Amino acid sequence: MNDLEELIALLDLEQIEVNIFRGTQPLNESRQRVFGGQVAAQALAAAGRTVDVGDVHSLHSYFLRPGDPEIPILYEVDRIRDGRSFTTRRVVAIQHGRAIFNMQTSFHKAETGPEHQFTMPDVPPPEEVPSLRDRLAGSEDLLREYDARSHPIDQRFIGEVSWSGRQREPFQRLWLRADGLLGDDQLLHSCVATYASDMSLLDTVLAPHTIRWEDGRSMVASLDHCMWFHRSFRADDWLLFDTDSPEASGARGIARGFFYDRTGNLCVSMVQEGLTRVLD
Repeated sequence: MNDLEELIALLDLEQIEVNIFRGTQPLNESRQRVFGGQVAAQALAAAGRTVDVGDVHSLHSYFLRPGDPEIPILYEVDRIRDGRSFTTRRVVAIQHGRAIFNMQTSFHKAETGPEHQFTMPDVPPPEEVPSLRDRLAGSEDLLREYDARSHPIDQRFIGEVSWSGRQREPFQRLWLRADGLLGDDQLLHSCVATYASDMSLLDTVLAPHTIRWEDGRSMVASLDHCMWFHRSFRADDWLLFDTDSPEASGARGIARGFFYDRTGNLCVSMVQEGLTRVLD
């Protein structure tokens, strides 16, 4: 099983009751806590399994406790509303009898209306941007760590990378896509995009500062995550991930992100707040 097949398997939840689903954990990961993008993507998959009409158009979620990577996660779905145009679900992720994550998500039956969007930034095409593994080629330690982890998402950073150690402006752009084919289920594409959205969004919050995810002198974690899905897209085709951080204060920072497809359509918008606590 390759890395993308493993991610697809993680999103294929086991239904153990009418509104209760069980999500497994990655086979060969050594994380101290469950990756937040995995929990959000599995929660969205659970909600989608209870919806008959419409595609996801928004999700609003909170990370409540660190997830335990050694045991499965239960997802309880509350069918809050089934309307003619909108369907609303609430999902709670549970481990050890306690909620670790909750999400409220809404699905919308397709309609037409007025349209406008930000213009996609002018950037090099993904074929001209080095792969993440190529960018790590000069560091044996980083390359060894990279090879030890699963990589279902192909990421290609434009410009300076987040692990350079230098303070930068709070902006970051990269191309990303699922590293393989996903089929035509739009819910699966939305779940994979949700997974990928949590991989580098908070990098822009850290960029102007000296603290880093791995420095041991700080605590960095996602607090909440909100996404709006504007139109159908394919997560196995290149998406430009355009991110920035408007503000950080009080040991918290805000990051925004936008997914554009290769034709320039703005497909997904998101906002995340992260904890940026400096330890004594």
